[in-house]
Amino acid sequence: MRNIRDILTKSQLFGGLPEEHLAEVEKIAVERRYEKGEVIFADGDEGIGFYLIASGSVNVYKLSPDGKEQILHIVKEGETLGAVPVFSGKSFPANARAITRSHLLFFDRQRFVRMITGKPSLTMNLLALLAMRLREFTLQVENLSLREIPGRLAAHLLHLSREQGDRDVVALNLSKARLANLLGTGPESLSRALGALKRKGLVEEDGPRLRLLDRDRLEALAEMGKDAG
Repeated sequence: MRNIRDILTKSQLFGGLPEEHLAEVEKIAVERRYEKGEVIFADGDEGIGFYLIASGSVNVYKLSPDGKEQILHIVKEGETLGAVPVFSGKSFPANARAITRSHLLFFDRQRFVRMITGKPSLTMNLLALLAMRLREFTLQVENLSLREIPGRLAAHLLHLSREQGDRDVVALNLSKARLANLLGTGPESLSRALGALKRKGLVEEDGPRLRLLDRDRLEALAEMGKDAG
């Protein structure tokens, strides 16, 4: 079992902070555990605090009026959840649910704000995180509105390769149904898009992984947003 200090040290937000700051963050961290499928917060709930994923993964999603679920992003180990609405003083704009059994650290907004007052290095880390989240949402809106499905898939595979640190092979880590939802399409359309990428020699399946055969053409497809044929 990892201790809280180790979790903080390896996290996106707190990694690299001096020991004295980590000690202060550790004091206000509250451990919470969620079973697979358990809701962490709902759309419209008051943003009284944010979370750090210690282990597991969390699905952030919106529900359409007819109950259809649209995945916004998947939050993984070491990443934060709910920081943007908390520090803008707003309610949560989406739902969050544990994909797997998950261990989270919860940080109360008021206690955290008091703690960071007068600590510029911690404040800068937080600002960088919020800026990155805004960029992620901007790119996602662009991805769903401007790109056809093969372009969305190409962009996602390139993102995974950067995230996983392997230029040539990516692990999807999601079922095809969940991936289709994340890309704003259906499983059949996703299968057709994947088949098109394979026929064009851009990717090949390697068990549960995908091998990127032509990164330059994938980047061109992701940039154009549609299949040029």
